[in-house]
Amino acid sequence: MQEPLNAGAPQAAPLKTADEKALMREEMRIAKKYMNGFPFFMAFWGIFNLLCWLALWPLVISGIMPLWAGFIIATLNVTLCYLPSHEAQHSNYAPPGHPLRWLNELIGYVSTIPLVLPFKTARITHMDHHSFTNDPERDPDYGVKAKNAFAAIMQGLFRRQPGNADAYGLLLQKKAESGNKLAERAIVEALVQTTSFYLILAALAWSGYALEAALLWWLPRHLGMTYISLFLSWFPHHPMTEQGRYRNTRSFHHWYGNIVALGMEHHIVHHLHPGIPLNRNAAAFREMRPLLVERGCRLED
Repeated sequence: MQEPLNAGAPQAAPLKTADEKALMREEMRIAKKYMNGFPFFMAFWGIFNLLCWLALWPLVISGIMPLWAGFIIATLNVTLCYLPSHEAQHSNYAPPGHPLRWLNELIGYVSTIPLVLPFKTARITHMDHHSFTNDPERDPDYGVKAKNAFAAIMQGLFRRQPGNADAYGLLLQKKAESGNKLAERAIVEALVQTTSFYLILAALAWSGYALEAALLWWLPRHLGMTYISLFLSWFPHHPMTEQGRYRNTRSFHHWYGNIVALGMEHHIVHHLHPGIPLNRNAAAFREMRPLLVERGCRLED
């Protein structure tokens, strides 16, 4: 078994019951402070990013924007489109029963159109990821496990080749077979969205816009998927050898900074308190850090 990155580092001593309750109360106090208020930044991000990607099509096809510039922007759009939907998966815009619930679901559905990731599929599989993080049998993201970043990239490319098992599809199928109606609807939605994607690409190619289809959607999607898998799945959980609330993910830091890492340097806060919007995780982490030290968390930043 691969050794954890901080193997040999001193771990916190077991907590007494009174200490445990005090730490939990303080942790929750800090977390609730950063959960309050509508996440306007994330909502704006999701809607503006989609509109920007959609605008590329008429701009490039009409010749106003060169295709190479559209390709660069489209790749950025696809790479950035997942996180606003991720907030919706956790109902961070509005919980069930809230008057703005429609907005939560709308952002969840439309923000990942460039990525061709159906919202119900993302929500169901992501909830299992949180429940069974780093479990080889039940974590649908466990397939990203690799010894280093380059191996993670190559493994992701291999997993997307035709004929290889789709962890998300297998999980939905298993749930559907057990009578889960939501999983059944997710499978139908995924089939419709994926089929529509390939039909649109085919129609564009047939109409003489094959290069535009390839460089504004097909290739940016694959590049975006690679980037998202690396920074949102591999980096925060590597080496994926530990489970448990305070050990299944980590904080980390590299020279490229938190923005390039899509805010994942403080991913440990998200796993502890998914109700905190992404753009507030860094501040919550700084305030919560002494508590995380007491917990023996994997603080590798």
